[in-house]
Amino acid sequence: MVDSGEIMKGDKLILRGLRFHGFHGVKPEERTLGQKFLVDVDAWMDLRAAGRSDCLSDTISYTDIYRIVKAVVEGPPQNLLESVAELIASTTLTKHHPRISAVRVKVGKPHVAVQGHVDYLGVEIFRHRSVDGQS
Repeated sequence: MVDSGEIMKGDKLILRGLRFHGFHGVKPEERTLGQKFLVDVDAWMDLRAAGRSDCLSDTISYTDIYRIVKAVVEGPPQNLLESVAELIASTTLTKHHPRISAVRVKVGKPHVAVQGHVDYLGVEIFRHRSVDGQS
């Protein structure tokens, strides 16, 4: 088994600052009015073939991962950000991209009811294909 620390040093696709309107949360107003969600995704995979060939078929299009994130965030409401992040990670690893060995997903809510100023509050998860039994 490959150490997750080694994977995190390898090649990855990077998607930063994805913004979508969704209806996730436990409060009634979150479910009716919705709010903005910020998402970052790192997807680890070997990018050498794409680097050598300059062919899209040797990598994964950023838009494929973008569509997964959009479908989850704009899709059926979840109570917890943890669930939103898990759906993005598991969909990326299982159904769509078997070449991806690991994924890190960060989901944030910039508009939260807390006393004081915050950029956002959120969660970050890391999922590795073999550790999670996904293939």
